[in-house]
Amino acid sequence: MEVIGELCSFEGRLTGSDAERQAANSVAERLRKQGRRVAVESIHVHPQVGLVIALHCALGLAGSLVGVASPEVGFALVLIAATSLYLDLNTRFYLLRRLFFRRVSQNVVARTPGSGAAAKLVLSAHIDAARTGLIYKRGRLQRLIGIGRAVGIDITPTRLIFWSLALLVPLLGARAAGVDSTALSVVQLLPTLVLLLSIFALIETQLSDVVPGANDNASGVATVLSLAAELERQRPSNLEVWVVITGGEECLFEGMRSFLRRHRKQLDPATTWVVNVDSVGRGDVRYTTAEGLAVGFDYTSRLTQLCEAIAESDAEGEKRYRVSAVAHGFATDALAARVRKLRATTITCIEPGAVVPSNYHLPSDLPAAIDRSSVDRAHDFTLAVIRALDTDLGRKR
Repeated sequence: MEVIGELCSFEGRLTGSDAERQAANSVAERLRKQGRRVAVESIHVHPQVGLVIALHCALGLAGSLVGVASPEVGFALVLIAATSLYLDLNTRFYLLRRLFFRRVSQNVVARTPGSGAAAKLVLSAHIDAARTGLIYKRGRLQRLIGIGRAVGIDITPTRLIFWSLALLVPLLGARAAGVDSTALSVVQLLPTLVLLLSIFALIETQLSDVVPGANDNASGVATVLSLAAELERQRPSNLEVWVVITGGEECLFEGMRSFLRRHRKQLDPATTWVVNVDSVGRGDVRYTTAEGLAVGFDYTSRLTQLCEAIAESDAEGEKRYRVSAVAHGFATDALAARVRKLRATTITCIEPGAVVPSNYHLPSDLPAAIDRSSVDRAHDFTLAVIRALDTDLGRKR
């Protein structure tokens, strides 16, 4: 709770801000006091993520409108927008994002000197805070996702935008091939309106205030620092622990992406595991089995199998953790790892019946709203998973 309060005292902890830098330096100092070798690695990020996605929407909207008179031009514009957004949302490659200015952020990377373990555990949490916005007003995301699940699909804002662009590609392709009908125009109207409304919503979000970020994600950083101290006192036998506190998560995981690119030669997918901790300040513990902003990525691995085994054992016994699996259409830093073929999961807490963590992107995301018992359960469950992974690796040696 002390760490959560301290991080929230750095007001406006937006990606690339001075407050984010001060918070990162504070965390780095705490890790040094644990006896770890700490590096604060500078990275370049694009904090205008709302405008980045809005530009993709604008290009798709222009393509849809132009495509009525010039289908070939419209098809090309929409195809560029859809391809660029798919690559961007999955942290693979940046196209339109490169048109925006960059700012300096930082990742705090801490390692234990002298560890000779062959396998590596990346224990991560992001330190930057998000913006609020009208789309995040209480109940709106719940209703949007509820509509999608009623028809069997997982609708989130980014998926709605991406699939609107994707739908326009074959529609304008049909126009370019000479197909023109009233039915085609009616179908084309819906994704076009989605893109138009999304532009206004994204710009409004980009101009909104920064939330305090107690749950998202001072709670995750505090949990990781506590876990790091515990793992330093009793080191795993078969895991070299890397503690990574990322910046730039709220601009779609640029911090984790930069970390993995910089250290790719040291992080062999065959021997690297990623456990990310995000928003554990209220609710029941969840471990992620699938997520993705455009399409879903399956996280099933030995890591999630161990999570499942511990959850089942706990449910039959003490019921300490109150944990279950979750798959959703949002994403965390674990996505950047999964895309690069690392075995990963995110530990989070979600209240019963909710679809997002408590006070998600809301001004009410304050330290006073944190439930200490939820943080403790997430901490203990994550520690149990790490110990189980260490033991499992020892059996295979």
